[in-house]
Amino acid sequence: MSMAIGFRGDIWFWRGPAPWYFVTVPEPQCEDLRAVSRSVTYGWGMIPVVAHIGKSTWKTSLFPKDGRYILPIKMSVRKAEGLDEGDAVHVRLDVK
Repeated sequence: MSMAIGFRGDIWFWRGPAPWYFVTVPEPQCEDLRAVSRSVTYGWGMIPVVAHIGKSTWKTSLFPKDGRYILPIKMSVRKAEGLDEGDAVHVRLDVK
């Protein structure tokens, strides 16, 4: 099962015990992801993806949260692309 989706979203910061930056996947794309999630998840609803922002590409997993999915944004990606909390980004995801 392979699928590519694109969307635009804002980067937000989670100040939990392990602080991290994320982008929330919009609802229409979440519907598409839910349709394939059973075929690709490896547990806890996590969906493995290859993410693309700007010239940066990395492997990660989408986390289910509040009925949607969130994409973690690595520090190396934020630095390479000059991104910070509140910045709008265009994201492409390849679900494998």
